[in-house]
Amino acid sequence: MENARIDVIQVMLSVLGGLVLFLYSVNNLGDVIQQIAGEKSKEWISKFTKNTFSALLTGIIVTAILDSSSAVIIITIVLVNSSVLTFRQAMGIVMGANIGTTVSSQIIALDIGKYSPVLLAIGLLAIFFSDNERISKTGKILLFFGMLFFGLYTMERAVEPLRNHEDFVAWMHGLENPLRGAVTGAIVTLIIQSSSATVGMAITLAKKSLITLPAGIAVMIGAELGTCSDTLLATIKGKRGAIKTGLFHFLFNLASIIAGLLLFKPFVSMILKISDNASLQQKIANAHIIFNILGVVLFVFFIPVFEKALNKLLPER
Repeated sequence: MENARIDVIQVMLSVLGGLVLFLYSVNNLGDVIQQIAGEKSKEWISKFTKNTFSALLTGIIVTAILDSSSAVIIITIVLVNSSVLTFRQAMGIVMGANIGTTVSSQIIALDIGKYSPVLLAIGLLAIFFSDNERISKTGKILLFFGMLFFGLYTMERAVEPLRNHEDFVAWMHGLENPLRGAVTGAIVTLIIQSSSATVGMAITLAKKSLITLPAGIAVMIGAELGTCSDTLLATIKGKRGAIKTGLFHFLFNLASIIAGLLLFKPFVSMILKISDNASLQQKIANAHIIFNILGVVLFVFFIPVFEKALNKLLPER
C-alpha cells in the first residue's frame, strides 16, 4: 500500500513537471509570435473585420497563428476599448477565436512527442549561434514548441502506471457523467488558465487509454467555460464595448456548453461515426473542432439578438 502511494506521488510530480513545461511554453510561444507579428496582428484584426463573416475568418486565422484564443480575444478587447473595433466586429472575432484554438488539439493528437528533443536542439542552436534577430526568434519558437511537446510527452509517460490504480480508474470513469466531466474541465482550466492544456491532458490520457471518449469530450466541453476567466478579467475598468465583448465570450461559450450537454449522447455518437477507425486521442481532437464549429454555426445568426440584449443591459454612457 505504501509503495502504491509513493508511486502515485511520483506520477503526480512527473505530471506536474510536464504541465509546467507545457504552460510555460504556451505562454512564451504566444509572446514570441506576437513579438514577430508585432502591430501586424492588430492591423489584421482591425483591417479584415468589415462584416461578421470576415471578422469570424480573421478570428480563426489569427488565433491559429498566435496559438491562443485568450490572447486574440484580449487584443480584441483592447481594440474595442480604443474604439478601433466596434462591439459587432468583436463578436465575430470571438466566435472565430473559438474555432482557431482547436488547431492546437489536432497537433497535440499527433504522436510527435518523442521527436520533441529534435525541435529543442534546433531551437537552442539557432538562439546560441545566430546574431540575426529574426533567426533567433524563430529558434525561440522552435524551442518552445519542442518544450510544449516534451511536456506532453512527459505527462504521457508519467500517467502510464495509473492504469493499475483502481481509485484513479474509477474516478476517470466517473467523468463519463457529462455534468461531472464538464465541471472538472472547467475547474482545471480555471486553475491552470489554459483550455489548450486541459484538452491536451485529456488527449494525453487518451493515448494511454486512461480516459473514455465520453469523459474526454465532457472535460473538453467544460474547458470552454474555464477559459473565459482571463478575458473577463481583461474587461475590468474597460469601456462598455470592451465589457460587452468579454460578456459575449462568456455567454456564447455558456450557451454552447448547455447545448452540448443537452445533446451529449447524440454528439458522442456523431463523433464515433465521423471519426470511424481513428485513434481515441484523434476522436477527442475531432470532437473539439466539431463542437466549436457547430457552436458558431448554431449561434452566428443570433449575433444581432446577443448584440441587442447586451446593448440594453449595458448601454453606452
